[in-house]
Amino acid sequence: MKIAIVGATGLVGTVMQQVLSESSLKIESIIPVASPKSYGKKISFNGVQYSVVSHEEAIALKPEIALFSAGGAMSKEWAPRYAAAGIIVIDNSSAWRLDPSKKLIVPEVNASQLTSLDKIIANPNCSTIQMVVALAPLHRKFKIKRLVISTYQSFTGTGNKAVNQYETERDGNVADEPAYQHPIFENCIPHCDDFLENRYTKEEMKLMHETRKILNDSSIAVTATAVRVPVYGGHSESVNVEFINNYDIDSVYRIFNETEGLVIEDDLANFSYPMPLMAKDRNEVFVGRIRRDESIENGLNLWVVSDNLRKGAATNAVQIAEYLVEKGLV
Repeated sequence: MKIAIVGATGLVGTVMQQVLSESSLKIESIIPVASPKSYGKKISFNGVQYSVVSHEEAIALKPEIALFSAGGAMSKEWAPRYAAAGIIVIDNSSAWRLDPSKKLIVPEVNASQLTSLDKIIANPNCSTIQMVVALAPLHRKFKIKRLVISTYQSFTGTGNKAVNQYETERDGNVADEPAYQHPIFENCIPHCDDFLENRYTKEEMKLMHETRKILNDSSIAVTATAVRVPVYGGHSESVNVEFINNYDIDSVYRIFNETEGLVIEDDLANFSYPMPLMAKDRNEVFVGRIRRDESIENGLNLWVVSDNLRKGAATNAVQIAEYLVEKGLV
């Protein structure tokens, strides 16, 4: 099959190429797409050189699937054009996530919703993906009433501009075009994405709205604080869960052990718990510090970590593509 990568020269687009090369998909060729300034640039994939092309050229080449990671405006303009040409779009931006006509998919949780009619499929926000992998099986068993989320998100989630700012500051210099209003090196910034009228950021609201949509339960109360941290790869989350039903810790461990894509790291005697340093370049979601919240009835505390460029973006998109192929939906 042929797969287009829209935003191929960006940070997530580059990781998509790596994940595709590791995937089960039988890829005849890729079609790298980027902005006009990158036209003609060479991309190497599985030992073959490909030239970056325009959207029009990519559509004319008729790939079966297009993986989009080029921002919401680009997705809004071009995803429908690819879809109209019969190409399935898996979009990594926020453009379609809350559109009621589009599926918001984490394969371990709700891939079964997909049909052959779905031509634009939304990839959730990075911090939402890793969290719902852990929460979905608990919600099915114990019914979540409320979530209190604090995120510790890698600057890589902001893209190449943020990486450049971090590396420039690390080397003792000031970035010419910083991604943030404050230094990120040796700093934590409680500000991910733009602020809204309700004083939350877009990132925090994504966690609220997307979690409810993926878990298919609008009754879940969610509040979040998202923080950008000087970590090169990997998002971490402190998740406080309040269930409607009674639960026991042994059942939580058993459920986690049976959950695809989830790895428990929770051996306190040996100081084993999830950390972004260990999750980097891995496709799984890691969970640890599993303990009862003794301040409320049916409360649980979790620490959830994943590589935000992989499971939080590229890997999840490729896993959606693998599911579509496996089920004959392409």
